[in-house]
Amino acid sequence: MRKIVVASSGASGVNLGLKTLKLLPQDIEKHYVMSQNAQTVLDKEMDDITTHENDNIAASISSGSFGVDGMIIAPCSMNTLAKIACGISDNLVTRCAAVMIKEQKKLLLAPREMPFSAIALENMQKLATLGVIIAPPVMAYYSEQQTLDEMENFVIGKWFDLLGIENNLYKRWE
Repeated sequence: MRKIVVASSGASGVNLGLKTLKLLPQDIEKHYVMSQNAQTVLDKEMDDITTHENDNIAASISSGSFGVDGMIIAPCSMNTLAKIACGISDNLVTRCAAVMIKEQKKLLLAPREMPFSAIALENMQKLATLGVIIAPPVMAYYSEQQTLDEMENFVIGKWFDLLGIENNLYKRWE
């Protein structure tokens, strides 16, 4: 069974991380990391996901030998992005990201700020050269989304495509 970690850092856009979890196929083992308050709500609402506290850097997903296949950080704050770019592993999210990089597994970051500062762009460029996928939640109009739900499905579908997860969440180019 494939194992995927979804993490949410920063407050704006946490719904995309949660929706990503909900849309992952049933045959994927799901792990989630986020703030303590949001985690309490998640534990009560979603029972098929293993949640981890962000301050528990000894959690199973923090080890390369656990065998995580990929990780999505959505949203990814500029703070988290900078820590990952500098190799700082001071919490479970950044530790898991460091493991993804060292194990050469797929790591997808969905930075949530706009506009991007020169520092953020430099950090993204550094990570992209290491093979990290930088995929902010950007809309495309060819799939003719009509609602916010359809726009979110488009973004999440594109993220799944990048991680090799089959999906039919959006209308593809014809």
